[in-house]
Amino acid sequence: QVQLQESGPGLVKPSQTLSLTCTVSGGSITTYRYYWSWIRQPPGKELEWMGAIGYSGSTYYSPSLKSRASISRDTSKNQFILQLNSVTPEDTAVYYCARRESVFGVEVWGQGTLVTVSS
Repeated sequence: QVQLQESGPGLVKPSQTLSLTCTVSGGSITTYRYYWSWIRQPPGKELEWMGAIGYSGSTYYSPSLKSRASISRDTSKNQFILQLNSVTPEDTAVYYCARRESVFGVEVWGQGTLVTVSS
C-alpha cells in the first residue's frame, strides 16, 4: 500500500523559504502515469492545489504560486520536495502531499502537516 508522509518545520518566519518533504513508501515516484502534488488549506479556506511533479520529472504549478513555488524530487530517497519562497502569514496552512493517477484520477493523500508563518 502506498503511503505518503509530509515532514518539515512547523514554523517559518515571514520572508523566508518554506520547505517540506514528502516521503513515499510502497511505491516509486518514477512509476509511469503518476503525478505527485502539493495541496494546502489555509484556516477557514478551501483546498488549493499548488503544483506537481510527474513521474518523468516535469513540473506544473498553480498560476498564483508559479513565481514563488518550486517542486523537486530525490529519486534515491523516493521523496519530493516543496519550496515556497518569500512567505507571508497568508501562507499559513495545512500542507498535504498526494499522488494522482493520470488516467483515472485516483488519489492518495498524506495526513497533512500544519505550517505557521509568523515572527
